[in-house]
Amino acid sequence: MQEILEREAKILSHNQRVEYFEKGYIGLPGFLSQDWLDCLNQITSDFIEISSGLSYEIGTGKDQRFDLEPSHRPGAPRIRRLNSPVDHHQEYWDFASKGPFVEIAEDLLGPDVKFHHSKLNFKWGDGGEEVKWHQDIQFWPHTNYEVLTLGVYLDDVDPTMAPMGIIPGSHNGPLFDLYDESDTWTGNISNNDLNLLEVDSAEYISGSAGTVTVHNCRCVHGSAPNLSSRSRPLFLCAYSAAHALPITDLTRGGKYSETIVKGKAARWAKFDPRPVLLPPDWSKTRYKSIFEHQQKEN
Repeated sequence: MQEILEREAKILSHNQRVEYFEKGYIGLPGFLSQDWLDCLNQITSDFIEISSGLSYEIGTGKDQRFDLEPSHRPGAPRIRRLNSPVDHHQEYWDFASKGPFVEIAEDLLGPDVKFHHSKLNFKWGDGGEEVKWHQDIQFWPHTNYEVLTLGVYLDDVDPTMAPMGIIPGSHNGPLFDLYDESDTWTGNISNNDLNLLEVDSAEYISGSAGTVTVHNCRCVHGSAPNLSSRSRPLFLCAYSAAHALPITDLTRGGKYSETIVKGKAARWAKFDPRPVLLPPDWSKTRYKSIFEHQQKEN
């Protein structure tokens, strides 16, 4: 941390960087330029239109781009997630590899930064599903914890729209088991373990369109169902320090997975002495999204 703070920042203030390391996350209200915001919203609208022609069965089976709510119907879309958007449109990748996310990642990870993966979570209005409390790194473990996720709200998000909540300082606490008593992967922290956390202390990041969220891979976070009438699209990209190597092959085959977006590739891997939970071997079965696991969908 100190080594990174001693480097001159590219885009964040000193206080913002200190806050990230102390709390494990920061929110940057209205951070994204209108030009980038307009670009991302236009592309996203095109994908919503594509999804509106799909049935739930096709969208979650043959068309791997989309993770759809069970209530999704042709002409009445309810998208949970656009999977790996950078693989499906060049301008998503241009943003992820050349936009302000890269400079934020450099300010918090150091000079050598890798892109890991992306997703676009919609949190559809009128009941968009809850995301239960969890940590990210158990889904895609690395050799160390210098891994973070950046997100940008593509529309205004107020407290009624189930903004993302994060428990301050939880990145310095334990890494929790996301399997249940029968050794089934659930993708969320159990109720028993939640008793060890100060859930009531969670802070919820809302703000105008273009607000950016940043959280460390060990942070405990989640969001309630969206009971408002408006969707809450959040475009997310995960980055790591170049010396943090993925342990599983979850993103293998991704068009840009493990691409160096700043600096150079690492010659030495860095290992954190703290253990990391391994997820199921998804190479032998279809990877299901966090929504499917947490909602116990077949």
